[in-house]
Amino acid sequence: MTTFAAMKEQDSNSPIIHLQQQQLLLRMEYEYEKEEFKRQTENMGIARKVRRGLCWYPATPGRSYYNSLNQLVIEITHTENTDIEHNFEFGRPICFFRQSADEKITYMNFTATVSYADETRMVAIMPGAGAVMEVQEADHLGVQLYFDETSYRTMFEALEDTLRSKGSRLAQLRDILLGTSKAGFRELYPVRFPWLNSTQETAVNKVLCARDVAIVHGPPGTGKTTTLVEAIYETLHREPQVLVCAQSNTAVDWISEKLVDRGVNVLRIGNPTRVNDKMLSFTYERRFENHPLYPELWSIRKNLRELGSRARRGSYDEREGVRSRMSRLRDRATTLEIQINAELFDNAHVIASTLVSSNHRLLGGRRFGTLFIDEAAQALEAACWIAIRKVDRVVLAGDHCQLPPTIKCYEAARGGLERTLMEKVVSNKPAVVSLLKMQYRMHEEIMKFPSQWFYNGELEAAPEVRYRGILDWDTPIHWIDTSEMDFKEEFVGETFGRINKAEADLLLSELKIYINRIGGSRILEEKIDFGIISPYKAQVQYLRNKIKTDGSLKPYHSLLTVNTVDGFQGQERDVIFVSLVRANEEGQIGFLNDLRRMNVAITRARMKLVILGEVETLKHHGFYRKLLEFIQNTGNQ
Repeated sequence: MTTFAAMKEQDSNSPIIHLQQQQLLLRMEYEYEKEEFKRQTENMGIARKVRRGLCWYPATPGRSYYNSLNQLVIEITHTENTDIEHNFEFGRPICFFRQSADEKITYMNFTATVSYADETRMVAIMPGAGAVMEVQEADHLGVQLYFDETSYRTMFEALEDTLRSKGSRLAQLRDILLGTSKAGFRELYPVRFPWLNSTQETAVNKVLCARDVAIVHGPPGTGKTTTLVEAIYETLHREPQVLVCAQSNTAVDWISEKLVDRGVNVLRIGNPTRVNDKMLSFTYERRFENHPLYPELWSIRKNLRELGSRARRGSYDEREGVRSRMSRLRDRATTLEIQINAELFDNAHVIASTLVSSNHRLLGGRRFGTLFIDEAAQALEAACWIAIRKVDRVVLAGDHCQLPPTIKCYEAARGGLERTLMEKVVSNKPAVVSLLKMQYRMHEEIMKFPSQWFYNGELEAAPEVRYRGILDWDTPIHWIDTSEMDFKEEFVGETFGRINKAEADLLLSELKIYINRIGGSRILEEKIDFGIISPYKAQVQYLRNKIKTDGSLKPYHSLLTVNTVDGFQGQERDVIFVSLVRANEEGQIGFLNDLRRMNVAITRARMKLVILGEVETLKHHGFYRKLLEFIQNTGNQ
């Protein structure tokens, strides 16, 4: 850690030193994650990997075929443990294994890549026909996530490019975003948007005026996506095409769908997480296979595969004739691919991808006037530079008071890897920031405390939600103190953390009481929805299992969501129950020290928020003490 301290002392405003520090921290995270993967592969049993969403076992191989991009793929399905949330998604590397009768695991000597995955089915891009055959012939097949070397390599490359850049637009952006160079603005006559509120309108205009960088800071429920879509739409009146990125596929899907609803022609690089006809219609793969020239290309590729097997047989002259024909066909296929790609990219207004996928070969050599990064407060800085290399200016949207990026190495997080590019720019260039202040989600009493603690009391509840409730004379925010109930937490492992079964049982009891107060028929008729949140995976799993086997809650299953804080990011529900879990004599709160997670948890509720936690354990921390005081004062009004 002394290296980082020394660097900070040398020059806190030096972009070069800062990026060198980022390289060191990213290297620490890389080594830690690589070692962790090795440890899991060697020591962790299959059942634990399955429970953690890292593995499908048993898995069943299905048909193999060439997709529209001429990639050899295979379908994989699984039917057991389908209720466990898995981590397979587009672009992630995977490996296959077989398990023998004596439970010995043998890994196959190749890796594949996820093209698509849902709850029960995956499509994997395979390295060759031999790999497909090995998978299809395997008994007791399993598939698990592999260490993602490519993403790290891409991030290291982006940091190195940014460090070495001289006399270029990238060098200018580096010195503006990380150094003391001033961000510029152009003079434009303000555009009026009657359908936006005043802070949203100001934010869009600031984006339009920015020469280098603008930030849309969107606290919970303030219409950040609405504002960003409007900013993109207006920018497209001035530029022919923009690049839109986010850290996760889910976030890219969300902003892409909203842009499509606005009538924008989006080309999505990578497969969507949520698959429906609308989402698929703007993916590169679907557009490619729907192009008028594609049938000819498909026919040529099929012909080439057939000729390939013939080229290995027959006399010398016959083989030479086949090779000559194959060469002409390949030239024609290449010409068709170039023509299809040119038309797809030239006609698209928005190119949308994850930050890592912005390095895709399809985008090689392309430049854009503006880059929009959504959920920028959840993106590693190194990932942002991957896309920034391709653009002249950048717009960051998100909320650094909510969830940070996921960092697995504690020392790397503490050293500054967790601090995002958005946070740095907000801190160093306040003039480029637009804070959205009108929120449309929460009852005013639910909003007040996070507004005071995280947003300098600047948030305001829109009139239509200010006093909105489910029941007359109900208290919008309520804390159930378990101090007198002798509940105790248990430690169940480093990944799943803590569990407090008694608190979970009490939560479900309180949930049923509240359901009865509202009335079951009204809940079903009005589709009043409920969210149950805990920071700990073990508590979430326990609650899910209890709800699944509880007959009285069965009618409401479609209206009940149980998840971790991270799983609830970006979502909202009419009623939210939060289980804090921690209950110990030492006042240890661990994970709950990350107040950004608590900000996410308590701002998911529209009309009713119920928190369960042991005050004796939590009162030693200023945030929880103040939150409790606020709730007590609210209840007594």
